[in-house]
Amino acid sequence: MNLPRTPRLLVAAAAGLGTLLFAASLHGLPFGGDGSPSTEVAIRVDQVGYARGETKRAYVMGPAAALAGARFEVVDAGNDDVVTEGRLGAVTGRWNAKYPSVRTVDLSALNTPGTYRIVLTGSAVGRSPAFRVAGARELMTPLVRDNVRFLQAQRDGADVFTGGPRNALRHGPSHLADQDATVYDPPEYDEEGTELLDEELTPAGERVDVSGGWFDAGDFLKFTGTTSYAVAELLLAQRDLPGMTELSDEASHGLAWLDRMWDGDSETLYVQVGIGAGNDAVRTDHDVWRLPEADDRLDVSPGDPDHTIKHRPVFRAAEPGEGVSASLAGRVAAAFALAAQRAATTDPERAEEWLGKAAAVYALADTAPDPDEPPLTAIPGNFYPEDSWQDDMEFGGAELALAAQALGDDRATDWADDAARWAGAYLRSDVQGTLGVADVSALAHADLATVLDGSRAHGIAAADLYEDLRRQLEDGVARAGDDPFGAGAVYDDFDAVPHTFGLVATARLYAGATGDTRYAAFAGRQRGWALGANAWGTSFMIGAGEVYPHCPEHQLANLRGSLDGEGAILRGGVVNGPNAAARLAELNSFPTMRKCTAAPPEGAWTDFDGKGARYLDDVGAWQTVEPALDFTTTALLAFALTARAGER
Repeated sequence: MNLPRTPRLLVAAAAGLGTLLFAASLHGLPFGGDGSPSTEVAIRVDQVGYARGETKRAYVMGPAAALAGARFEVVDAGNDDVVTEGRLGAVTGRWNAKYPSVRTVDLSALNTPGTYRIVLTGSAVGRSPAFRVAGARELMTPLVRDNVRFLQAQRDGADVFTGGPRNALRHGPSHLADQDATVYDPPEYDEEGTELLDEELTPAGERVDVSGGWFDAGDFLKFTGTTSYAVAELLLAQRDLPGMTELSDEASHGLAWLDRMWDGDSETLYVQVGIGAGNDAVRTDHDVWRLPEADDRLDVSPGDPDHTIKHRPVFRAAEPGEGVSASLAGRVAAAFALAAQRAATTDPERAEEWLGKAAAVYALADTAPDPDEPPLTAIPGNFYPEDSWQDDMEFGGAELALAAQALGDDRATDWADDAARWAGAYLRSDVQGTLGVADVSALAHADLATVLDGSRAHGIAAADLYEDLRRQLEDGVARAGDDPFGAGAVYDDFDAVPHTFGLVATARLYAGATGDTRYAAFAGRQRGWALGANAWGTSFMIGAGEVYPHCPEHQLANLRGSLDGEGAILRGGVVNGPNAAARLAELNSFPTMRKCTAAPPEGAWTDFDGKGARYLDDVGAWQTVEPALDFTTTALLAFALTARAGER
């Protein structure tokens, strides 16, 4: 079972739409005679668009009587010429009291490239946001580029990104003190992981350069676990979009920081930079709302509560030379091994270096942990709780084997054997999940099947791995069958959107490995749900579509976006999406937090809440509009795989 992350400080806003126009777009309707939008029905489409040749589905929601005699027209968005028309499809279920009936609109026959809208006629009136029809690569590649823009905005250290379009979100060099950071002993927390029990942190007696990397989310912490996950997905995506220079460059940026977090001489892996939960004597990253470059301007001395904001603590994953959490070791090894694969033909010497690092980290994994202790992923652990680690070891072993094969290294067979052993352990475990930061089995299975190449090791063959990929997808298919909008994720739990993109990526990985396209339509519907074909009628990726998050809980977006005054947005960031309504009872607030001027009218989203879930686009709503590193790279991989699938 995949466990959700717990609340972390996350953060804020950008310029956007007028409230009336926003409301009209939200409902997908024209303005009424009094200047306000009609709210009887709403049309939901994938606001990015549909690929030529794929199954295409939109939804209409409203009272059953209003929809009973409704028809639809698809019109050219430029001149309103009707290009096709038809009747609404079957009722897919009830959403909530205001929108008790949901019906489909089948657009599958629409394959002529262009930009369109759906217009309702007959017993209902409505007009959808615009959507495109184009080739898969044409639709998906710009989304990947936008995801990379998010990563560029998240850069820390001296190598910040200053290029890109005028409306890109930028900041100055930040956390330069990380170049000479102090390592501390692991802190002790209360059972909930919310309060630091140590009166103060204890220095471990060493200093390291851990500068650079990416901010994890709306905060400025940096985690080895999430960064290695993100780097691995970028490198996997690069296989499918090899000519995208910015994708390669950003993967290299993340790799450079991971390399700093591994000290091969002392065999030490560091787990994170910064601290997010403290006490009265130890102020943390989550206690202050500011621009990242402000930390370097603090005038602090040892003993000051704010000392750990400027001089951020670094924590080890284990003592030097001792066993490291297999969850961390496996995915870091996978990222290094993928770097070796990338360099194998162009720079074999550098590839050998990456392979050596991957092998060393992998060998340090603690594969006999205390069964009562969860794998170490972050400090405190409830920031990124995780049950499984066998999938990480399978992932590391598979990528090591592929790297060794590419370099003619005779250890390839041993690593393949090791990966198969851990795959078997994962398949026999009771902690099986689906693709996300807490479970990488889908990535591992796809590449281990390539490594095995028809053979069997430890009783595991490619067929067993494909069966588990189907298990992951069938779980989503079963949920989608009971949902009016065909959603395969859980609405009222954390990370609904990244889990949705995880299902998209898994379906594409499965089809690419087996040639079996039975989940292609399911994948398209999941992508559509995340990009607008959902009850709330919003894309959950910033900058994608007509309606998207304008007030993300993100310090840089909130403060710099307000200061720039040029419509700068955190383009490409993917947010959590809907969550349990009860979790939104309390929102974050800081004295220095700026009001989001692009906020929709109060209560604009309330009409669309249902199934125990709520969505809110508000600067304090970390529960629904937190953009994060792992969310965004999961979407990026899904887009890259979809682009490649469209060429097959």
